[in-house]
Amino acid sequence: MSKIEARLQELGVHLPTPPAPVASYVPFVIAAGGLVHVSGQISVDASGGIKGKVGGDLELDDGQEAARLCALNLLAQVKAACGDLDRVKRVVKINGFVNVAPDFEQIPSVMNGCSDLMVEVFGEAGRHARSAVGVANLPLGFAVEADGVFEIA
Repeated sequence: MSKIEARLQELGVHLPTPPAPVASYVPFVIAAGGLVHVSGQISVDASGGIKGKVGGDLELDDGQEAARLCALNLLAQVKAACGDLDRVKRVVKINGFVNVAPDFEQIPSVMNGCSDLMVEVFGEAGRHARSAVGVANLPLGFAVEADGVFEIA
């Protein structure tokens, strides 16, 4: 068992089957220099995921859980891209989009659900640059979407 797989098991985290794209794009691209660019991953899981507007019909902790689901889906795509998460040298950048009610301002706190999991899994190599943006709507009504860039060996 790889080091990262053991860490996931220790955390009680099970990666989902990587979600298939819902439109005309690929789930990831491996670019020159060992960078894996992962397309936006929504807050979906086997039970249907988390939909709605944070600060409206969803609370902050629901949004954080939705962002964590995005992180799991990002990791599942990275594993599909490179075969072994031990190849990840660094999480480079996460872009987060949160489906929010008009007055909701705690968008960075929502995206901590994604960022914190990256650090739990990869340690210091999981610390990354990040954008967190509130939006009026997301695909299929999901609460959070995140894309990412990962450096691999």
